[in-house]
Amino acid sequence: MRLLHTSDWHLGQNFMGQSRKEEHKAFLDWLIVVIKSQSIDTLLVSGDIFDTGTPPNYALELYYNFLKEISSITSLNSTIITAGNHDSVATLKSPKELLAILDIHIIVSGDEEEDEVIPIYRDDKLQAIICAVPFLRDGVIRHSLAGQSVSEKERLANEGIKAYYQNSYQKAQKIREDRDIPIIAMGHLTTVGARSSQSERDIYIGGTLDIGGDYLGKLFDYVALGHLHINQSVGSDMVRYSGSPIPLSFSESKESKRVNIVSFDGRDIEVEELETPKTKELIVLRGDSQTVQKELRAIENPNAWIEVHLADDNPMSANQEIRELATSLALTILAVKIEKTKKELHLKEQKAISLDELSIREVFNRKLELEAIESEDFRNKIELKFLEVLEEVEA
Repeated sequence: MRLLHTSDWHLGQNFMGQSRKEEHKAFLDWLIVVIKSQSIDTLLVSGDIFDTGTPPNYALELYYNFLKEISSITSLNSTIITAGNHDSVATLKSPKELLAILDIHIIVSGDEEEDEVIPIYRDDKLQAIICAVPFLRDGVIRHSLAGQSVSEKERLANEGIKAYYQNSYQKAQKIREDRDIPIIAMGHLTTVGARSSQSERDIYIGGTLDIGGDYLGKLFDYVALGHLHINQSVGSDMVRYSGSPIPLSFSESKESKRVNIVSFDGRDIEVEELETPKTKELIVLRGDSQTVQKELRAIENPNAWIEVHLADDNPMSANQEIRELATSLALTILAVKIEKTKKELHLKEQKAISLDELSIREVFNRKLELEAIESEDFRNKIELKFLEVLEEVEA
């Protein structure tokens, strides 16, 4: 049995005002070729298919055209897609019954109405069992009670997620009985010890889970994770993130993007990381005005997107000079981030900051600090309520 593990496509992403349509189309076209050439039996997509809950029409078109194409691949036995924190349950769920006819299984919430345990058959013979766990939202893993602190909610999230995986494994074990076949889990969460980039966001209140790859690795023969955008194993060589197929932030510009091809002989496993094609170059430049201008002139790819980290004694004038040079060279700078220097800046320049440099939570925390709230309990309640609202808005 050969399966392909991918995740975090983020179709429809608006990247600092730029569309990723051509990059995503190139990836999906490449993925179809790989599925055919590598004789893939099962395709696992572990969440964040779309970048927002209301993806643009072209993103939906890419998605459905891809599913139509792979449905005709004779070697592909099953496709399993789970929802991530960016995905709309309604968007993924609406064609669920129709796609099931094509052996495309969509698991969106993991609630009692869905059976996340999916047996994989070929020629009426059981090959593997997939515990297709999506991003588990609050309503599935815990009940919010009045008066809970952030730490209490974190504890309930940890306990709820672990119990969910344990229960899924036990259901799969009943199906496997004494057969020499693998039980494979999918998931969309952050695990302890994993490397992250700037393009992910915390998906549970407090942002902290103590679930490690070692815990998941003790239960399952392979764990196909999504949410983190760097291809990596965590705690166990068989617990892996595939990472995103294209860089979703400049912090990922030097990361090789991959999918994982997993081969099983019984329960013996071999994992191969296959590098995805790079169709758009992201370049990060650092230094003072003179250094950045020199590096701009040395760029050979006029289609690259550029982010500048500027450390200069006169950042405002340096920013203007750099942008004017980029325009004359027909280069595209998407962001200039001002870094602190050793020398004292002028007052106006010292306070200048781009919102590109702050997350939503950082903006809120800065505002909260200005309020000088004396009651720690009241401050915690405000923070908790903000996180609950943010989680609902971003869901």
